[in-house]
Amino acid sequence: MYRQSVTTPNAKFTTHAPALILRDLTLGYERHPAVHHLSVRIEPGSLLAVVGPNGAGKSTLIKALAGVKQPLSGTIDGLTPTQRVAWLPQHSQLDNSFPIDVGGMVAMGLWHQVGALNLFNAEHRRRCHQALAAVGLAGFEHRGLDTLSGGQLQRARFARLILQDAPVVLLDEPFAAVDQRTTTDLLALLHQWHHMGKTVVVVSHDLAQIRAYFPLTLLLAREPVAYGPTAEVLTDANWAHALAMREPFDELATECRPEPAHHHDKHPGAHNLVAHPEALP
Repeated sequence: MYRQSVTTPNAKFTTHAPALILRDLTLGYERHPAVHHLSVRIEPGSLLAVVGPNGAGKSTLIKALAGVKQPLSGTIDGLTPTQRVAWLPQHSQLDNSFPIDVGGMVAMGLWHQVGALNLFNAEHRRRCHQALAAVGLAGFEHRGLDTLSGGQLQRARFARLILQDAPVVLLDEPFAAVDQRTTTDLLALLHQWHHMGKTVVVVSHDLAQIRAYFPLTLLLAREPVAYGPTAEVLTDANWAHALAMREPFDELATECRPEPAHHHDKHPGAHNLVAHPEALP
């Protein structure tokens, strides 16, 4: 289903990703929930799409997995304090007027190796060049970020992810406002990471793309609607149910409190796809 147009350096290397176990997870802002009572196990090496209506809590969930958003209640197990996670926020969150060239931005992916002293050696520089070549940007090292098209900028951000070489990769709407050729190339890169054993979790709004490229899907509408094989999750009935569950953020809403484990059963089709907390190891 995808065109093999890019090659990840060291593509034969298999990393060991942890299982990510979410137990009765509730996330929100100022104690008002954006994601309610989510319990699910993401197996190591999964390629998972997170989908749902606008305001469903998808980006909030990605931030929690990245460790930048703390739960209101519940837990996320599987990520130790020393576990490296590669997180790509939405494209719009990057200021491309920042005075740095493409090579400098991509080299930040090696922070875990070079540290604050910025001790780059010839091998580090070689790997930076290799990562840029892998995403089709060979020779762009000295270009300013403000000279790049949207697709080129996203390719550079993926080159930085290559250098991070983390076992868990979290992407928030990585193909929004990106041309089709870039999207196809970067989707091929996601599948390479998947075959290497990395766990890849992607927020997307493109249901056709999810059906074509992602074997697993989590459908959210603030609360879990369905989780499992994409063909079973992205049904008309589940999507209609997700739209019906959508609700605007209410600053005056009461604080969310844990509910009994049978909470999920009120959603048709969800109870056989979303694991209850006591069913998780």
